[in-house]
Amino acid sequence: MTSFDQSLADLFPGKADIPAAFDIPELHQRSYLSNGEMVAWNGKVHTVLSPICIKTDNGLERRVIGSYPLCTPSEALQSLEAAVNAYNDGRGEWPTMSVGDRIAALEKFTGKMIAKKDEVVKLIMWEIGKSYADSIKEFDRTVEYINATIDAYKDVDRASSRFVIEQGIIGQIRRSPLGVVLCMGPFNYPLNETFTTLIPALLMGNTILFKPPKHGALLHFPLLEAFRECFPKGVMNTIYGPGSDIIPPLMESGKINVLTLIGSSKVANQLKKMHPKVNRLRAILGLDAKNAAIITSQADIELAVKECVLGSLSFNGQRCTAIKIIFVHNAVKDAFLERLTAEVEKLKFGMPWEKDVFLTPLPEPNKPQYLKDCIEDAIANGAKVLNENGGKTNHTFVFPAILFPVNDKMKVYSEEQFGPLIPVVPFDDIETPIQYLIHSEHGQQTSLFSNDADELAHLIDPLVNQVSRVNINCQCQRGPDIFPFTGRKDSAEATLSVGDALRAFSIRSMVATKQTPQNKALINEIVSEQASNFLSTKYIF
Repeated sequence: MTSFDQSLADLFPGKADIPAAFDIPELHQRSYLSNGEMVAWNGKVHTVLSPICIKTDNGLERRVIGSYPLCTPSEALQSLEAAVNAYNDGRGEWPTMSVGDRIAALEKFTGKMIAKKDEVVKLIMWEIGKSYADSIKEFDRTVEYINATIDAYKDVDRASSRFVIEQGIIGQIRRSPLGVVLCMGPFNYPLNETFTTLIPALLMGNTILFKPPKHGALLHFPLLEAFRECFPKGVMNTIYGPGSDIIPPLMESGKINVLTLIGSSKVANQLKKMHPKVNRLRAILGLDAKNAAIITSQADIELAVKECVLGSLSFNGQRCTAIKIIFVHNAVKDAFLERLTAEVEKLKFGMPWEKDVFLTPLPEPNKPQYLKDCIEDAIANGAKVLNENGGKTNHTFVFPAILFPVNDKMKVYSEEQFGPLIPVVPFDDIETPIQYLIHSEHGQQTSLFSNDADELAHLIDPLVNQVSRVNINCQCQRGPDIFPFTGRKDSAEATLSVGDALRAFSIRSMVATKQTPQNKALINEIVSEQASNFLSTKYIF
């Protein structure tokens, strides 16, 4: 047995081998937040199995780390009614509250959230197999996002605090909420990606119905009491259970004003069709992506390899922004593939708490078999696994496989693998990858690798009309959070960034009157007495 095979066989620990500093007690959630109360639950539950397996007398078994409620449509509809009543047709306490008071509530929540950091970080690690270091980064980045959103909201409000006078009309234009938001986040960034929609939706005065992802649900439980304490009754509500059971009745009610989902385009399409008044439904969606890297003959091979390894395999490739297919020019393919293979084979794999670990177990129970099927399909259609250990598996762990040469007959050519597979396509004519992006169902990002300015210029111009972000000599990514994050085709609907998200979850509203002495006196009286939270010149620092 090689040293690699031995390390793979010994990958998972015994219970006594888990470092005490990273261990957690089982968390069996028996309540959920609805209508300002932690509602007790005595019904069916979902047992949460960690992707981390434990050696037992019966062999390797996924560790049980807790459980959470499996609510029915009845409980989901009750939570919906709580959100509807809290919004109260825009007359509720939260949607009519001043900007300053809403910000104060969110700042109070943020303080309570930070106090739960250690618990939430360990739950991220154990629930989805993310490294401890990256789990900390996800938590810290989420707090930074909340603070940046608050700052952006202050800027929006300052810009709106003035009156506009045009053609004899006095007006004040501000942003107002949309109503009840159904928020569904993803498993791969269960805290950060969820909060990049939930927080701006909340801050703009909407009321929330939040369904955590199946993998990554428990980590939100430590924050529910903070939500309950910091926001008015019914403003924040959680629902649990199979999405196929509890989401259709919510959509069919017609009482959901905003659907925000980070998931698949297929699911998003189905949900939107369920709404009886689709023109009243705003959708803010982060969907599928099949981001391509293009390595031209003028590329810096060392740099391209470094960025493609990070882009393809960070968090095991389970990111919508991951590089999921690579096109490499035949003139440099041998050098590129040799370096890529060497770098992938050197990647450290292990348990999430290990220092500098890069590859970890996968949370989706069916993912190892799916990846195996993709590899077998690629081989059957003419590809080879280039790296010696590519595709080797131990229960929930799969070592990355580099597949070459990939063609359009293979699943990995068009399907989003969302895992540690690196499909590589050779090309001679630059039109080959361009045509791939043109005909792709997805249009999120691409990465271009070249040191030729003229070549890059001629690629940038057509590709910015196919994808929403073109990365030059670096991997695809979301951040920084002030940059727009969106996609074309089936990759997204609406734009998310710190500023864009505030606009996405609100609508411009205005108060206007003719410029007469009587009307000016009325407006001055309202403003001077601070009688209205909307019609105001109050300046927030």
